[in-house]
Formats: sequence, structure tokens, C-alpha cells
Amino acid sequence: MIARIWRGWVRAADRDAYVDYIEATGMAEYRRTPGNQGAWMLTRDLDDGRTEIVTFSLWESFEAIRAFAGDHVEQAVFYPEDERYLVDRETTVSHFDVASGAVTR
Repeated sequence: MIARIWRGWVRAADRDAYVDYIEATGMAEYRRTPGNQGAWMLTRDLDDGRTEIVTFSLWESFEAIRAFAGDHVEQAVFYPEDERYLVDRETTVSHFDVASGAVTR
């Protein structure tokens, strides 16, 4: 399994609107791509008036990631309204082999 992680920053005042927007676009697209094993969006407000956004998704293979991201899997995928919200962003993503994991209920 492969974890895919991206980070961006929005104005704290735009956090809820951006979360809703990404839930309807990127997160929905993650979840409907075959081979996606789950997707989460994390937020934290910073002391400088920004909110950091982290998307974390799990994939069964790089082929599955390619189905979502295209041939250049290391490039971040952006959506039309991202320019409106993002004040800074990573243009690449990080991929990690999942070596261990647990879900507790």
C-alpha cells in the first residue's frame, strides 16, 4: 500500500469553504478512483492567520495513483477554484510505502 500526501495553506477565514470545496472535488475523485483505499483531509490553524491543509490518501498501487493523477504521479492535482483559496501550496506530493498500520474501534 502507498500513502500519498499533499500540503497547502489557505487564509483561516477560508478554511471551511476550502474544506467543502475539496471534499466535493479532490476527495470525491480520490474515493471514486479504483484502487483508492481511503482519503482524509487534515486541517490545523496556524498563528499567522493561515490554515494548513493536508490530504492523506492510501492506494493499492502506483497504477491506481496514475488513474487519479496521470503519468506524472509526483505532481499535485489542482482544481479550478484552488487559485481562489490557496495562499501557498506544494506543487508535488510525497509517496510513502505503508510499512505498518492499525485501525482501532
